[in-house]
Amino acid sequence: MEKSNFVDQIRIFCRSGHGGAGIKHFMRTKFNAMAGPDGGDGGRGGHIILRGNKDLWTLLHLRYYKNVLAENGENGSGSNCTGRTGKDIIIEVPLGTIARDEIAQKKEAELMEDGQEVIWIRGGRGGLGNAQFATATNQAPEHAQPGEPGSEGWKVLELKVLADVGLVGFPNAGKSTLLSVMTAAKPKIADYAFTTLTPQLGMVEYREGRSFCIADLPGIIEGAAEGRGLGHRFLRHIERNPVLLFLIPADSPDHKKEFAILLKELEKFNPELLHKEFLIAVSKCDLLDEELKMEIAAELPESIPHIFISSVTGQGLAALKDLLWGTLNKTI
Repeated sequence: MEKSNFVDQIRIFCRSGHGGAGIKHFMRTKFNAMAGPDGGDGGRGGHIILRGNKDLWTLLHLRYYKNVLAENGENGSGSNCTGRTGKDIIIEVPLGTIARDEIAQKKEAELMEDGQEVIWIRGGRGGLGNAQFATATNQAPEHAQPGEPGSEGWKVLELKVLADVGLVGFPNAGKSTLLSVMTAAKPKIADYAFTTLTPQLGMVEYREGRSFCIADLPGIIEGAAEGRGLGHRFLRHIERNPVLLFLIPADSPDHKKEFAILLKELEKFNPELLHKEFLIAVSKCDLLDEELKMEIAAELPESIPHIFISSVTGQGLAALKDLLWGTLNKTI
């Protein structure tokens, strides 16, 4: 099997830096052996920070980055010198990445913009030196704080593809072929199920220099919501697409049933997916005459716009671009 460079989920162990300890220290000068407390504060432990990067499209670069350990803060010193702050660790991730705690499964961060930074795991605070505890009634405090420990645990980074349009359909519906003729993307195309094992993205050039992003997603099969086929690994990517283009091949034995199965799997996985904008494209329509097109159109839901296309002959592709652009701008 061809090894994929697309990695959309990573499990890593993270530990932020411990805070440095404040110290107990008293100033001594040539003329005053008891010049007062001057113990400095400890430095903060290093944070673990996530940064969105629009040039990344996979978590592959983190595959062997299993232990993320931030630097500890340094202890304070005399003369009110604060310890050095531990060096932060910045992890660059593609847009659409969600960070979770592995045990609690709680979403801790979500990166949606290029350059966006989120402090994922905070470093421990540095302890206060004894100079901070000096008062009018206690001018020689003997107390200094230890630094706070950092946080640690197993974390999960999960990528959900960001695209304007998601292609939804059974295996071999023609999604990869459509992507290859509408964009410069070169997905693998073959006459067997699950040719596409990972999402493929492409930019569709529209009029006057405008463009939008379309994603070819691995094919759904009946039972995908329960994990059959590529199951949840595929379905979670659909959550990011405002418009879903259902691709149903003209040679399908039952167009209405095929669409109903696709819709059912989306609903079982996440009922909120049904609130997205839906479009239907009947592919391979170079096999059809006008009479057959009318029969197929009668099977499709009246409330959902549909169009007949052929990726081989180019029939209907210009109209499809217009339909997608209009629908996208309606949803913004």
